[in-house]
Amino acid sequence: MLAVVLGTGMIGTTVVKELASCSVIHKVTAVDAIESSVTKCLEIAENKKVEGKVADLHSEEAIYEVLKGADVAIACLPHSLSLSAVKAAISAKCHLVDLVGSQFERKLELEEEAKAANVLVVPGCGVAPGITNFLAAQGIEMLDEADEAIMICGGIPKDPLPPLWYQVVFRLESVMGLYTRSALAVENGELIRLEPLSGLERLSFPEPVGDCEAVITDAHSTAYTLRTKVNNLYEKTVRYPEHWSKMKTLAELGFLDEKPIVVEGIEVSPRKMTEAILAPQLKGKSNEDITVVRVTVKGIKNGKPTEYEWEMVDFYDHNRNITSMAKTTSIPAMLMAKWIAEGKIGERGIVPPESIIVRDRFHPFIEELAEYGIHFTFTSK
Repeated sequence: MLAVVLGTGMIGTTVVKELASCSVIHKVTAVDAIESSVTKCLEIAENKKVEGKVADLHSEEAIYEVLKGADVAIACLPHSLSLSAVKAAISAKCHLVDLVGSQFERKLELEEEAKAANVLVVPGCGVAPGITNFLAAQGIEMLDEADEAIMICGGIPKDPLPPLWYQVVFRLESVMGLYTRSALAVENGELIRLEPLSGLERLSFPEPVGDCEAVITDAHSTAYTLRTKVNNLYEKTVRYPEHWSKMKTLAELGFLDEKPIVVEGIEVSPRKMTEAILAPQLKGKSNEDITVVRVTVKGIKNGKPTEYEWEMVDFYDHNRNITSMAKTTSIPAMLMAKWIAEGKIGERGIVPPESIIVRDRFHPFIEELAEYGIHFTFTSK
């Protein structure tokens, strides 16, 4: 089996290293447009199965050239390149696991093309979207009637600094989208769009995390795949207290607007200017982070009100020397690609993780996540 990993940042490099250790994978090609990133990836992977390739990944045609002849690929690319990667994988007849969950409707339009190419595309297969998706789906399956599913996730600094109490652990581009994009959710079985930064609630996680806040963010594919099975469904993103309110103030004042304004004769994008100002502020005392997940599903089981809850509090991985966010994002994607290579997943088309890792596949996948250091506590009441 030949695997290709698109993008060799921290997450892509982790995917390459872990994927190369799988016996079913005979070769891994690590691809990035930046040569130094590819070189660093090869040094970290330290595996003869891995080869590096420097290539432009900014078009469908370029990605297709990289994927030709490959059996399975994992896309660790920015949101803007996700749809191109999906189209290229279908053209190349290469299975694809994509970390990006956005543009699900547009990806779903490619369903018949993917099936005709005998290809499986799994969109949004990281931690959120990804792990949260199939935890919610499993909880819904375990109930006789499901009323509500709430998927909560956040990557937060272990040592936060004022004034924003947050550090970027992935891409600033992705983070900024949380403050500006409307959020897809399900209410009373219907798809709805909620304003950015809405639904603020206080919550807490076990120490050392403590008190946090969360707002509603996009539920991605689950809003489409689970809305006929549950009355209400939301995804929420976690930050430390005060962060969301400060960002909401900036949004209300226009600092996150994309439409350019003219300042002393110079055209300036408020959002780009704000990103440049905030970037140095979005750091902690160290690069250590914490990823928290809490998925709660409520409904009726055997005629009684029942609640299922999964919780994860994961820390910086000192053994791998990577952030918790990189680990909890890369490992699910890597395992999904491994399962595809092993023939454990026979579906074809555009199939999100909540439609795959559920029922008989759920516990085996959870057990494999545990082998890589990703653990959950489960409660039922």
